[in-house]
Amino acid sequence: MPETGAVRLTGFAHGGGCACKIPPGELEDAVRGLTGQTGAGVLVGLDDGDDAAAVLVREDLAVLSTADFFTPVVDDAYDWGRIAAANALSDVYAMGGRPVMAINLVGWPRDVLPMELLTEVLRGGLAVASEAGCPVIGGHSIDDPEPKYGMAVTGVADPARLLRNDAAAPGLPLTLTKPIGVGLLNNRHKATGEVSAEAVATMTRLNRDGAEAALTAGARAATDVTGFGLLGHLHKMCRASGVGAVLDRAAVPLVEGAQEALRDGFVSGGTRRNLDWVRPHLRAGAGVPEEDLLLLADAQTSGGLLVVGELPGYPVIGHTVAGSGIEVR
Repeated sequence: MPETGAVRLTGFAHGGGCACKIPPGELEDAVRGLTGQTGAGVLVGLDDGDDAAAVLVREDLAVLSTADFFTPVVDDAYDWGRIAAANALSDVYAMGGRPVMAINLVGWPRDVLPMELLTEVLRGGLAVASEAGCPVIGGHSIDDPEPKYGMAVTGVADPARLLRNDAAAPGLPLTLTKPIGVGLLNNRHKATGEVSAEAVATMTRLNRDGAEAALTAGARAATDVTGFGLLGHLHKMCRASGVGAVLDRAAVPLVEGAQEALRDGFVSGGTRRNLDWVRPHLRAGAGVPEEDLLLLADAQTSGGLLVVGELPGYPVIGHTVAGSGIEVR
């Protein structure tokens, strides 16, 4: 068993973070027969692939439920725990909710990696959940040849103020609350060991402030940007809402170093699959290169909120339109 300080966790993973998600088209095929559940107070189910499930338990109270876990996205165990927790909590924020409880989900190669490393992962997750005011009470673990960590999170929300991915209307600004490009930087980290402090900082930052800003602004539609990339999650929201979108690629904020990582070829397979999935619904303007589309499809881990509406202090990256599909200018 290797010494704790000598372990490169990303070397034990076939893919890093949300880039190891099952491709969106394959996932939709797998769950197609499970949609349409509308009983027992279901407000948001599987039908539009929203960020969390929502069930009405009282006229003024909706309970939200979500789960998210993934393979190591960085080599530092504590940071991986922090990133995974922020990512799991994000689904509740993306619905306009407040997380109230979480449980850990763990897969661990106990004969290969020291348990002290697992303690560091759990400690990181607890730190971010504590920042969110969300107690972490127990969980479930299995002996797994590939390390995995995340959380199942329960949240609450006002049912009259839910942020949904099927509530976008045409003619409204699109706001993004975090820069993109962490997928490229994580892929570079996995290949070279080079750490991006900027990527870690954005991935561990809670989406709480963005969610509060969206609710204050009266927004009705939002989603978080994770493994399917900005283009993929925008496509899902547009499709669910029956609208189209125009994206201004120059207005999309990037994490420092992402452009260079793209230039150097650190594009994940998940990112390429994202672009392949969205391409039939994409119109690229004159002068928009393939590299820009790959950047917009970059598989994010613990990305920001994509909100339909303008939020003070956050960049507007485009707008919704009547019709369908996404135009990139």
